[in-house]
Amino acid sequence: MSDWKIKRQVLRAASFAMVLFGLLAVYIIYLSTWEADDLAKNPLNMRRAAARADIQRGSILAADGQILAETRQDGSRVYPFGTTMAAVTGYNGENIGSAGIEGHANQALLGLTADMSRLGPLSQLLQSERGNDVKLTIEPAAQKAAAAALGKRRGAVVALDARTGAVLAMVSSPSYDPNDIESNWKALSGQEDSPLLNRAVQGLYPPGSTIKVMIADAALTDGVTNTSEVFDCDGVLDVGGGHTIRESHGEVHGRVDLRQAVTESCNVTFGTLGMRMGDEKLKKAFSRFGFDREIGDEILMTKSHFPDFGTLSKGDQAQTAIGQSALLVTPMHMALLADAFANGGKIMKPYLVQDVITPGGTVVYKAQPSRWLTATTPEMAALIDSYMEDVVTKGTGTAARVQGVRVTGKTGTAENPAGKDHAWFIGSAELPERKIVFAIIVENGGGGGIEAAPIAKQMIESLM
Repeated sequence: MSDWKIKRQVLRAASFAMVLFGLLAVYIIYLSTWEADDLAKNPLNMRRAAARADIQRGSILAADGQILAETRQDGSRVYPFGTTMAAVTGYNGENIGSAGIEGHANQALLGLTADMSRLGPLSQLLQSERGNDVKLTIEPAAQKAAAAALGKRRGAVVALDARTGAVLAMVSSPSYDPNDIESNWKALSGQEDSPLLNRAVQGLYPPGSTIKVMIADAALTDGVTNTSEVFDCDGVLDVGGGHTIRESHGEVHGRVDLRQAVTESCNVTFGTLGMRMGDEKLKKAFSRFGFDREIGDEILMTKSHFPDFGTLSKGDQAQTAIGQSALLVTPMHMALLADAFANGGKIMKPYLVQDVITPGGTVVYKAQPSRWLTATTPEMAALIDSYMEDVVTKGTGTAARVQGVRVTGKTGTAENPAGKDHAWFIGSAELPERKIVFAIIVENGGGGGIEAAPIAKQMIESLM
């Protein structure tokens, strides 16, 4: 081979190597800039595991300062509330990664900032030997009351401060004990009742009649009915194609206006409204109340599942308006729906982390409540809120009444093709210092007014 050919081959090889080197450099820059935050937070990141060996992980605290998670001298992580707070704290393990606040606030608990996490091994020169403490909005009294009231039944309870979005309680059942989760991981992962699933934000359920308060708002807003119209409920609604919708337990409500229809949870009225609204107005209503959105940050809420708007039959429209058909939502989102009517039309963004505090006591992060969206007008919110008050004072939700407290609500009995109906209750309570909103579901519980509303009562009383 001639010298010229050899030089040409060397030049080609060198050029190819330079291209590969350039691509590698671009990829490294991409990882260290655009992807840096996501990689630093990834629970499978081994650099975090190495950091854990050298840094005492900070504590997770409740709103009143009680310890929810802390690191012992031997390096083990302990959770004093065990199963009661598992849906909030999550877990942290060397071989299983992390979840809940342990995962979301991992960098803070290790004393890392986003900038420090990009420095790799150099970040250890800037770190203290102990991570930061993370103080949450959770109130142990409400959490314990909700967990005790739900008991061993499957389901979830969510309670929020209506005016700030602070999460006061978040319970999921069945639960797990984060103190020994690593040793029990295989068994927990294989359980049919899914104890590792945070039902409050990840569980998807048909909302049943709880969605009727939103449909009432949408029907009035879009002018498909008014507060004076009277509906004639004979217990059965013909939705075409030989199909009907019936009232629960064969009830017949007779002549009812919209207020009475909410109070008595009349399927005939709301099925009628769903058919009048049609696909476009139904879809618009769900979008206006944020059901097609994610929240982000520490609330990793599963998105709602909708029927295929644009192709629905009259029967599906009617079923959607009473919270059935293919509609699936999370308990957290139903608490946000309650917030819209309790908070003058505004839905606040829910949050769990209140403060991040250094070992020296300096607050390096403090949550600032923010509005997630405006779902309806103050006037409409006040009207629907008054309907929901009637539900508790003289309708299907009387089991949630608390002496001396204005409580609003909406019951729901959601048909479940896999078994017994789910029991729902959503609403609000005006306490001396603040207003709260909540959502409760008891899987296969049957009637919402019987099974879910009493849980709300116990939780409200715990916060008084």
